[in-house]
Amino acid sequence: MLALTRFHSPPQNPEWRGTVRQLWQQVIERDPWNREAHHELLTYLFPSWHGTGGEMFHWVQERCTHAPRGLPAHVLPLVALAESHRQRMEVEGHRYGLTVHPWTDNPSTWQAWDNWWSYRAPNRPHAAFHEDANYLAHALSFANRHREAGEVFDAIGPYATDVPWSYCGDAPMLFNRHRAWAVKASAP
Repeated sequence: MLALTRFHSPPQNPEWRGTVRQLWQQVIERDPWNREAHHELLTYLFPSWHGTGGEMFHWVQERCTHAPRGLPAHVLPLVALAESHRQRMEVEGHRYGLTVHPWTDNPSTWQAWDNWWSYRAPNRPHAAFHEDANYLAHALSFANRHREAGEVFDAIGPYATDVPWSYCGDAPMLFNRHRAWAVKASAP
């Protein structure tokens, strides 16, 4: 329902926002940490859909504040950060520049590492594990934390996802380059 609402909502319509709040309340009552529902609402809040940057970042930080450790909800700020970067690249192009990486010194990367990665159940990955792990590997890589990224790349294996890597250039090339740097940084 959240995905349908995203596609069919008129822009900035208060009545539809009420519908989205009702749908979200149903999610909270039925499955409060449903990963897919969180990603659907976050996408709804993307500035390219129906939200604003401030609203998007505020919502993900609020959700992470209440999320139990070990849940992939702690990756949501990295998804918002990647979307913000993608949108700025799309709108501002070379004026924004590929050398600008909002992941450097961003506390969201460490929050995802500390609250999701360190507490997850490594032997029981969730269905969208590779997608979430790619966001974390990407954030760690672009924050020049290749040693920590090595552990994430090991868990990912060869399962690169196009997003978020494609937001910064050629996805397979960037994934392989950063994985090689992580392997080198992790070597004894």
